[in-house]
Amino acid sequence: MSPLTRRTLIAGGIASAGVTVLAPSSANAIAYPFTLGVASGEPAPDGFVIWTRLAPSPLNVDGLGGMSSANAAVDWQVATDQRFTQVVRSGTFTATQAWAHSVHVEVTGLAAGREYFYRFRALGYISPVGRAVTAPAVGTSPALTMLFTSCSHYEAGYFTAYRRMAEENPHLILHLGDYIYEGAASTTNVRKHAPTVEIDDLADYRVRHAQYKGDVDLQAAHAAAPWLVVWDDHEVENNYANLIRNDSSPAGDFRARRAAAYKAYYEHMPLRAAQAPVAENMQLYRRVRWGSLATFHMLDTRQYRDDQACGDGTKVCPDADDPTRTLTGAAQETWLLDGMRQKLGTWDFLGQQVFFAQKLASADGAKSMDSWDGYTANRDRLQRGWDSAGLRNTVVLTGDVHRSWASNLMSNYNTQDKIIGTELVTTSVTSGGDGNAADNALSSLNPHVKFYKNLRGYVRTVTTSTQMAVDFRCVDRVTARDYPVKTVKSYVVQAGNPGLQAP
Repeated sequence: MSPLTRRTLIAGGIASAGVTVLAPSSANAIAYPFTLGVASGEPAPDGFVIWTRLAPSPLNVDGLGGMSSANAAVDWQVATDQRFTQVVRSGTFTATQAWAHSVHVEVTGLAAGREYFYRFRALGYISPVGRAVTAPAVGTSPALTMLFTSCSHYEAGYFTAYRRMAEENPHLILHLGDYIYEGAASTTNVRKHAPTVEIDDLADYRVRHAQYKGDVDLQAAHAAAPWLVVWDDHEVENNYANLIRNDSSPAGDFRARRAAAYKAYYEHMPLRAAQAPVAENMQLYRRVRWGSLATFHMLDTRQYRDDQACGDGTKVCPDADDPTRTLTGAAQETWLLDGMRQKLGTWDFLGQQVFFAQKLASADGAKSMDSWDGYTANRDRLQRGWDSAGLRNTVVLTGDVHRSWASNLMSNYNTQDKIIGTELVTTSVTSGGDGNAADNALSSLNPHVKFYKNLRGYVRTVTTSTQMAVDFRCVDRVTARDYPVKTVKSYVVQAGNPGLQAP
């Protein structure tokens, strides 16, 4: 997987890089349709998904992006070089209005563990060029450079972290939820949401996704590497649980709202057809192998959860320990443990949304009901399951909380008896604004929690068969554009020796 030789092709000037305008002669010619960029995802040893959406007028209120009801033929190419002199796969995809003229091509027949480039052509125009990589072959374990982040609130700041992620030239990027935010436009934030109301129907969710996808820094990150994505709550509504909504505003049928949100999410993500929603349901939890080095278990902690106990919030709540309560749902819990017990790779990475380790807020035992602390029996079953299977290389990758955290996962948090895994929590891209580097939320109540930082950014990991090197990467401000990124803390996790070590 060689690095780019012309980084500006992808990381710089993404809005114009690789674009060829063929300028149709007709007076009724459509405008440039690739305004939302390109993306890849779901890498396998023989291929990946490539994505785009035709949207010459992406913020049209009808959510259709300025396209007519007619189908559109979208040609695609995959090549081994950026100039497409060695095209190895090509074809045509029919984009339909029913799916907002989004394009999801599942490319196969490629060589394992190598870099490729892809592009699209439609309506007389050529798209920007994207870079993707295939997963290594099973039986091989080359080093993996992976970045992960979460919580990209458009109004809270500029997406500088995405730009810096693109410049890292990783093999893989994970987004762990809150890719968009559903709320109404503010009057004070750096940027303004479109539409201006809280979104709750398909047209509005499409417009909101298009607004985010139109950001050039986000486009750069998508074009730089394949992504694995999972949602949290704001892709639908803050703090929803299954089909139980957070509040009654805006009024309406929440089942229909969730169906609209899930459909728009699929339309704007590089996901496989297996993830296409059916009504208000969508199979998002899935497993992706990275050779024999690692297995990514991508979880969904929203669609199947019991409602947050005791009215949500942070509190002392005996119901949080009820063994019948679940965050994952029974089927996903079984699927996860069964997959981990297969020991498909050296490392097991759990890509998920909410804080996993116990984190007491006060000496009386108050905990967050919107985290795994609100579902302790579900967490205990998972931890006991992987520990009893002899798995020593479990790393939980977490988003949601707009701060960087790092913790050892304990067999028993009260006695601190044995470390059985590691949790790495990414901060947000923008949510929470600039933050405050001087904050300190560490507490003697949680001795297994080792690191905290209130700045925006992402986590970089470089994983081999013997260790994972971890760097928490942050920018000082997101309310101004284009700040540099810096490493604020580093750790090493050694294979066979769970827990955080100094590098």
